[in-house]
This record gives sequence, C-alpha cells and structure tokens, in this order.
Amino acid sequence: MTGPVHRAGGGAEGSISQIVCSTCGSTAVAGLPFCPSCGKKLAQPVEGRACPRCGTAAPEDRKYCPACGQGLDGMLRPSQAAAQTAAQHVIVVVDDAGEPLSRHPLQTGETTLGREGADMEFAEDPYLSPVHLKFTAKEEQLFVRDLGSRNGTWVFITEPHRLSDGDRILLGSQVLVYRRLGYPGPHPPERDATRRLGSLVPSADIAKLTQVRSDGSERDVMHLSPGRDIALGREDGDWVFPYDPSMSGRHAEIHSEDADFVLIDSGSRNGVAVAARGDVPAPPNTRILVGDKMIRVEAS
Repeated sequence: MTGPVHRAGGGAEGSISQIVCSTCGSTAVAGLPFCPSCGKKLAQPVEGRACPRCGTAAPEDRKYCPACGQGLDGMLRPSQAAAQTAAQHVIVVVDDAGEPLSRHPLQTGETTLGREGADMEFAEDPYLSPVHLKFTAKEEQLFVRDLGSRNGTWVFITEPHRLSDGDRILLGSQVLVYRRLGYPGPHPPERDATRRLGSLVPSADIAKLTQVRSDGSERDVMHLSPGRDIALGREDGDWVFPYDPSMSGRHAEIHSEDADFVLIDSGSRNGVAVAARGDVPAPPNTRILVGDKMIRVEAS
C-alpha cells in the first residue's frame, strides 16, 4: 500500500486526497471502501507510523503492528521480550560442593523441567515427576513454578521469609509444615464454678510447626505464640534434631512479628528452603532443590 496521493481540485474544493489500489493500480478517492475499477477492497490510509518490519501503517497509540505483531519504536512483542529475558539466565546443575556439573541455557519464555516429556529432561532421576516444574520469563524477571510434582520444588531463601499457612520448610533433611491455628476462644465457666488446672504458658499458641515423615505421617510438633522466638538446629535451639547430620548446630530461627512469624536462615551450611507455591521469583544465584538435584540460576 502506498501513501495517499493528492491531486489538485478546482474552485473551493481544494485538494482531493486519493489512494492507489494495490490490486490494479488505479487511483480512487480516499474513503471509498472498494476500487471503482476492479472492485477490490481498498486499504485506507492511516494517520500514524509505519511498521519497521512490514511497512503497515499503525495509529500512534498502538504499541504493536496490527499486521505482523512487530513492536513499534523498537519495542518487542511479549513473546520476544520473554525469550530475551529467559536468554539472560542459565540453569546450572551443581554438586554438593556447589561446583557445576552441567549447564542448560534458557532459550524460550517458558521451559519445563522433569524426568520425561519436559523441555529439560533428567531421565535418571527417579525423584523427579515427569514434568516437574516450569521456568517462566515475564516482566523482565524469571519465575519458577511447581507443576504439582510429588516431591515438590524447594527454593532456598536468601532473606527472611514471612510464613503463610501451609508453607512447607526444609531444614537439613527435615520437612516441617507451618499451620495457623488462630486465637482460641474463651472457655465458658463450669456450672459449679470449679477452676481448671493446666500449664501456665506465656501466651496463646496461634500457629504450629509439624515434623512430617517421608510417608506423610506426623511426628513432633512445636507450637508458636506471639512474642516468642524459637531456634532450630542439630545441637543448639528450642527444637533440636541430633540425629540429622545434614543440619547445622544452629540452623534456623523463627521470629514472632506481631501475629506473624518470619523464617530466617542462621548461617547454616546447607541452607533453608521453602516449597514453591505459585510463581516464585528466581533471580540469579537462586538455589533450587528438585528431585535429587541441586540447581542454581545464573546470569548468562
């Protein structure tokens, strides 16, 4: 399509804007829907800017070409932008010492990882689900999402993590589940006014941590109350796990902040991880335990 052709008219009419039919080459008055010579539909001139890719005119308020989808003014289409963001990251499989074993550059906006049928496959890992997790690039960031895997996707924290009901925590080889209990209601008085006998506690327990075995059964429980901080570790803390050699002497802490609780890594050797729920940001240097593999997100 060419731009509008102006021909001088007579009298007070001034100039008449005309366009050229892309089929037969005849000229027609701008605004006519069909060519008067061949009957083909006419492409009307549009005030705006031309697409740098295909030349189609687009209104000024359009971000993308209506014909080919190319971004105008150098902007990228969403899929192009996502691929560009993904290409800035590499998934690195590391050993126990953190040394790289293999590198897997991301090339598209979405990349799945799993044992079978995923974009990034590790067929030898029996702890991986067939399609275990997905990396997604959006809003100039990389995110990881667990896809309903059997063993979860564990993201290691690098800063204090505010716990939410249902969070699963990995300390050494211990899996703990955080649950909110809420504030208990008052006990109604007994009919004969007899007082109840019970343990004196600092305040009401409004949450708890439950230790979970590999078969899903529960073992020990630690209750949490406002104003009470607790420490966890192999040797030092309010809750100790002397039988877990993968846990540091003082591994983690849980701090009370008003009615919330915050999980903090106490400088442990093996780190503290929380099971991914929804899209979790995975910037460079994020460590993720998936199946029996430790992976690290790196900048390309």
